[in-house]
Amino acid sequence: GTPQDMQRDPQYKNIMREIASSLKTSIKIAEDAGVKKENIIIDPGIGFGKTVAHNLEILNRLDELKALGHEICIGTSRKSFIGKVLNKADSGDRLTGTLATSVIAIMKGARLVRTHDVRQAKEIASMADAILHKKAN
Repeated sequence: GTPQDMQRDPQYKNIMREIASSLKTSIKIAEDAGVKKENIIIDPGIGFGKTVAHNLEILNRLDELKALGHEICIGTSRKSFIGKVLNKADSGDRLTGTLATSVIAIMKGARLVRTHDVRQAKEIASMADAILHKKAN
């Protein structure tokens, strides 16, 4: 859909398969245009044409996208699905939800996190990295 209607009634038969298929198509277009494999980063599009349940499922199954062979970027910062889950209408009140979703995404394979709250995101990413890779900075 368009930005005006993409949130009305998004439906997927298998959301992760459909996202992976769309990303494969985009990867092929990029490679055919001469973009080097190591310069391609994939993003499942949290919040765009997806329900709260879709976004939660994507985060829970994000590691499945590692099979595409590209770095994963995630952007959950202050998204409306966090507001709906935590009952936070004001996007400025969604920091804890943003940090929680970012940590889960990192643990599920995201290597890049788009955020509004850079200092806090850097700290949680450093902590998650230390846990996952058993190393201190």
